[in-house]
Amino acid sequence: MFGSFGAAEIIIIAFVLILLFGGKKIPELAKGIGKGIKDFRKSIKDREDEDESEDDKKIEKD
Repeated sequence: MFGSFGAAEIIIIAFVLILLFGGKKIPELAKGIGKGIKDFRKSIKDREDEDESEDDKKIEKD
């Protein structure tokens, strides 16, 4: 995942993020991003389930 980034680059990026957002804000941002990803995955799964049930209904009508 971080093939082109070394440890020094990751540490520098983390340090800059802490300077920009502060230590308190970063966990809140990460929590919001995590919740967004979770909701996105749930909506994709719900959509796939909905599509499958529509396909099943079409097969039963034929």
